[in-house]
Amino acid sequence: MLVDGQGNFGSVDGDMPAAMRYTEVRLRKLAEAMLEDIDKETVDFSLNFDDTLQEPTVLPARVPNLLINGASGIAVGMATNIMPHNLSEVVDGCIAYIDNRDITIEELIKHVKAPDFPTGGIIYGFDGVKQGFETGRGRVVVRGKITSETTKAGRERLVIYELPYQINKAVLHQKIAQLVNDKIIEGITDVRDESDREGMRLVIDLKREAIPNVIINQLYKYSELQTSYGINNVALSKGRPKVFNLKEMISEFVEFRHEVVVRRTNYELREAEKKHTS
Repeated sequence: MLVDGQGNFGSVDGDMPAAMRYTEVRLRKLAEAMLEDIDKETVDFSLNFDDTLQEPTVLPARVPNLLINGASGIAVGMATNIMPHNLSEVVDGCIAYIDNRDITIEELIKHVKAPDFPTGGIIYGFDGVKQGFETGRGRVVVRGKITSETTKAGRERLVIYELPYQINKAVLHQKIAQLVNDKIIEGITDVRDESDREGMRLVIDLKREAIPNVIINQLYKYSELQTSYGINNVALSKGRPKVFNLKEMISEFVEFRHEVVVRRTNYELREAEKKHTS
């Protein structure tokens, strides 16, 4: 998260966030790292949309935010879909690349193991992830986390406590109820949402004769409890769009940081010389 918010910012159920006047935000430490040294001529500025202000063309990011937070969007004739990754894993990958510029993608994967989704879930199968790291294009299959419990009355029930990335909990709830009504999944007596401040909890009560593992597999098959995401690492390099593999994304960031540090040092040298001459 780049901002620390107060107020209603929407929910995993698809509730709309409150209007801007009802919310407050402040920068988190990570966002401050994205802006650090922006006042030291580290990046180029250009005019904004109506030529009234100067704005940075890029931020002098100290962290590779594109890999950490990912990106998704469609431009004219091309699209991008970059998965989010774990902060410390990505930083370890950058350090490993700095230590050894000839590092292979296979060796980088030991540091950056897989995408890391903010809503949790389990990545099912590694081939698509590996392909995405090696070529910049691949497919990640993510499953929600589900466990079975036994009630005091001795009945079995399933509890979904983590969802795949960007899945709407309320829509999933309705979908499971619809599958039961349409008799596509049999063996479920009730579905209810018991989520609270402690965490997510979508409870599915089972009939006595139902086999939990069979119901779980049917939920993966027929609902959004299992979802696939296409990796498409398209980004701009020196103004040109390009598909990046993992090593290219890290090397591009390290090169950029090198340029930022050189520009900052030159700025500080010029400022020191001005003071010395005056």
